[in-house]
Amino acid sequence: MIQHLGMILDGNRRFAVRLMKKPWMGHRYGLEKSREALEWACELGIKHVTAYVLSLENLKSRPKKELQYILKYLGMEADNILKNREHVVNKNSVRVRFIGRTHLLPDWLQQKMADVEKMTEKNDRHFLNIAVAYGGQQEIVDATKKILQEGLAGVIKPSDVDEKFIKEHLYTNGQPSPDLIIRTGGERRLSNFLPFQSVYSELIFLDKKWPEMTKKDFVAAISEFEKRQRRFGK
Repeated sequence: MIQHLGMILDGNRRFAVRLMKKPWMGHRYGLEKSREALEWACELGIKHVTAYVLSLENLKSRPKKELQYILKYLGMEADNILKNREHVVNKNSVRVRFIGRTHLLPDWLQQKMADVEKMTEKNDRHFLNIAVAYGGQQEIVDATKKILQEGLAGVIKPSDVDEKFIKEHLYTNGQPSPDLIIRTGGERRLSNFLPFQSVYSELIFLDKKWPEMTKKDFVAAISEFEKRQRRFGK
């Protein structure tokens, strides 16, 4: 049984280019697919989902107009969650958290994200982490800074620091490590996604671009995971 599913939503831009549309249209299609994928995960009883939406590197490197549209779509989806009782988040009692260096995002978007987190904070059937302005190495750096601050304040001793202690200072504190990570788009790497948490995650890579993924593809990936024998380093 999968408790935590990680998803790297790759291939949106290439999907749009193939359709001879503007790159940001691919992100619009990808957003619609994300809604579907969350519904599929809820139907299968997967309690935790972490979706890699926008990397910290992409926040700095994407063309300005494309980035503006990505942030605009994120804001629109936040409004959708806040106003639409039939949204997949509200129908399935999903608690939403935005993880990453979200303080680098525009103030108006940070406010919408905070409103979504506040509105869904009592939902407890499923949990969705939206990784935006996220980088896995940077997450570890941020955790290390917190630990150093506690050490300098005399709250902790060096002997207190172990793997469990570090995990408690990560963005995903309180949640299990991902059992399975699915990446679409044809690339065979994690691209700085949950490096600490994913050490024993099973990986499945799909050649289809993110907007192309079907429920059949999703279920097939889950079935593939269930056939694997997990060793956890043994």
